[in-house]
Amino acid sequence: MKYSILVIGGGASGLMAAYSAAKTLVASGSDASVAVVEKMPKPGRKIMITGKGRCNFTNLKPWNAFSTHIRSNQNFVKGAFHSLPPEKVIAFFESFGMKTVIERGDRAYPASYHASDVVDTLVNACNSVGVKILCDTEVLGLERIPDGFVLTTGAGSISCRRLILATGGLSYPTTGSTGDGYRWASELGHGIEPQFPSLTAMVPDGYKDTSLRGHIARETPLSEFGARLCGVQLKNVQVSLFVEGSPCGDEFGDIDFTDGGLEGPVGFQLSRKAVKALSNGSRVSLSIDMKPGVPLQELSARVKELWAEVDKDPRSRGLHEKEKCRIMLGKLMPWDLIPGFVAANPSIMTLERRSRTETKVWVNLPTIAKALKEWKFDIRGYVGYERAVVTAGGVSTKDILSKTMESRVVPGLYFCGEVTDMDCDTGGYNLQCAFCTGNLAGENAAKSMIDK
Repeated sequence: MKYSILVIGGGASGLMAAYSAAKTLVASGSDASVAVVEKMPKPGRKIMITGKGRCNFTNLKPWNAFSTHIRSNQNFVKGAFHSLPPEKVIAFFESFGMKTVIERGDRAYPASYHASDVVDTLVNACNSVGVKILCDTEVLGLERIPDGFVLTTGAGSISCRRLILATGGLSYPTTGSTGDGYRWASELGHGIEPQFPSLTAMVPDGYKDTSLRGHIARETPLSEFGARLCGVQLKNVQVSLFVEGSPCGDEFGDIDFTDGGLEGPVGFQLSRKAVKALSNGSRVSLSIDMKPGVPLQELSARVKELWAEVDKDPRSRGLHEKEKCRIMLGKLMPWDLIPGFVAANPSIMTLERRSRTETKVWVNLPTIAKALKEWKFDIRGYVGYERAVVTAGGVSTKDILSKTMESRVVPGLYFCGEVTDMDCDTGGYNLQCAFCTGNLAGENAAKSMIDK
């Protein structure tokens, strides 16, 4: 089979690249052909699980604000962003009938909150301009020839004059992202930046039933401590990250205790630095301030007031100190957090043995206030690519022309999306970058053929 332009990878960037290339060719009157080669039975498998199936597909922040959420190579993305900014991404989807809604934080979703609508729209757009989508077609080898490229697949050879690598990273390998693009790019002479999981769960010490450090599989059983915390969500907290005892990150928002570890928006934002530090053998810890709007002195006074209220309450008559402490903590935090909080901070209660038969429990109110302001966790490891949202690292952007997404090393070869050394925060930023780099790669691959 022969095509003018081939895109390897039917994900977000690949489908957008194919549409952009074909649209540009059609508009010029060219009869050149475009095809997408996808190893999975259907395209867009990773899109389907984005945002727990709701698919936050872009973010409407202007470039100056948006760029602060790109964790590597902001300037590399700038031209692509302006060629297809978030407003145009939304207009593209709506032009093909997908209604959208905007939520808190400038996040755009399909109005149905079904990720399948995003995939269907991309596929329909490709079909509208004659793109051929070849599913169940795994590329086994890639060769550069004088006037293009030859792909070896299980179904035979496919040749093309222009090639776009949109193979994604290593995250969620069950969706087809297995890092093939890194190998092919390297074989063709491109530099590859080290990869590591980003936007993933951080695993606190003692949270899982394991002595492992570093990569800890998500299915590793929870410890008794982890089971006490799993399922709890903390809202509007301040979380600080420390590497070798030095502060290196601070985020405000929500954090979730899950079967993987610490996740949620804030957990994900800090995970990139945490994973990189852990991979380098550094000590990592974090501290949660559950009352960021209240100074410690004021909070200490409030804890004393609450204790006095509980202690004087007629319903507390006959209750042990532990029970009264639990009632008081229920006024300061979600009820289901209390068992885990107490287990993690045993010093909030002191047991005094007065005799062989008599003991006294003391509730340490200042310690409770301090723990609410500085709940510390040593981070033992992280969940790997099996559940990481994105991959950090990839094909060096030094080897890619940011104005066109064409390789500096191999003319006629283009890159887009997660295969490049480009990753962002959660919140629609990664998909926006996938769409805009895909758009730029497809458009310029097509223009290079029209010009000739």
